[in-house]
Amino acid sequence: MRLPTTFNGLIEEAQSLALYNKLILQINKDFLLANIDLSFEETVTPSELKLLVHETVYTLIQERFSDYLNLLYIIDVSESKIKALNGDDTVQLSEEVAFLILKREWQKVWFKNEYS
Repeated sequence: MRLPTTFNGLIEEAQSLALYNKLILQINKDFLLANIDLSFEETVTPSELKLLVHETVYTLIQERFSDYLNLLYIIDVSESKIKALNGDDTVQLSEEVAFLILKREWQKVWFKNEYS
């Protein structure tokens, strides 16, 4: 599996494989497990999804850092990828972390679809 390198590439791949709804369900499941009060309707547009995940990550970093770390753990975002990010600008950092979250969630959905 070759992971998408952009948000648009990820969404295009998910939609072309008819797995966008499963991606939303996986995100909802993991956010619920992490006790993050955010749930997406299956009709959420990709731009809304990106914006809401980004805003949520930003808020968690700023106000509830332990919940942010718990979310990363539940979703299983690579610690080395998080450490490789530049943390000087919190807005930029939260956008990059949001993409890592979406990419990891996409990976889970793709593997479930491919091997089940």
